[in-house]
Amino acid sequence: MNLFARIRFYYSAFIISLIVSIMIPLLYFFPKKKSKILHYGNKAMLALLFAKVTTVGKPDDRAQLYLINHQGIVDIITLEALLNKNLNWVAKKELFEVPWFGLLLKNGEMISVDREDRRGLIKLLKDVKYSVEELHRPVAIFPEGTRAKNQKMLPFKPGAKFIAEKYCMIVQPVVIVGSKSVVNEHEKTSEGGNLKVIYLPSIDVPNASKDWYDQLRTDMQKIIDQELEQYENKR
Repeated sequence: MNLFARIRFYYSAFIISLIVSIMIPLLYFFPKKKSKILHYGNKAMLALLFAKVTTVGKPDDRAQLYLINHQGIVDIITLEALLNKNLNWVAKKELFEVPWFGLLLKNGEMISVDREDRRGLIKLLKDVKYSVEELHRPVAIFPEGTRAKNQKMLPFKPGAKFIAEKYCMIVQPVVIVGSKSVVNEHEKTSEGGNLKVIYLPSIDVPNASKDWYDQLRTDMQKIIDQELEQYENKR
C-alpha cells in the first residue's frame, strides 16, 4: 500500500473531523443559518481535501428528491458544497449515534430511519412529507442504502421509489464519480484527484414509465462505467 495515500487519508480524516467540530456548535446556536453553515463548511472541507470538482448539467430547481450513488462521505461533502439548498439527508438511525457525525446529523435536523422497525417506513414518510411541504427542504437519499465497495452500484432499495411515487415527486438523479479517490473509507487511503458531478435529467415521477426506478439505476451505472473507461484511456 502506498504510504503517502495512507498519510493523506489520516490528513483527510483530521480535516473532516475539524470542520465538523466547528459546524456542530454553529448549527446549534444559529439554527436559521443551517443551510449556509453546511454549504460553506463543506465547501471549505472540499478545498482542504484538495479535490477539484467538475459538473455536468444543472440540477432542477423544482426537485423535491435527490437520488445519488454512494461511495462514501465525500458524496455528501461534495453535494453540500455545490448546492445551497438545505438538503435533508436520510440516514440510518445508527449514524445518529456515531460521535461527532451523529451530532452533525441531529443539529442539522436530518431524517433518521430505523430499518429494523416496521414502523420506520411510516415515520420516514411523515418526515419526508413534513420536510418537503412544511420546511421546503428537498430530501436526499442514497437509493443503494449503503456505500458500494467498488464502482458497481448496489441494488436499489425500494424505499426511495415508494416515497417518490406516493408524493408524486420530481426527482433529481445525481452521479458522483471519483469519491473513493479523494477518501476511500474501506481501504483507508486518499489519492486526491478530480471529482465529477453529473446531473441527469430530472424525472417527473407521475408522468414517468412504470420501470423508471430500475431504468434509473441502469442509466446511472452506464454513466459510471463510461467515466471510468474514459479515465483508463487517458492513463
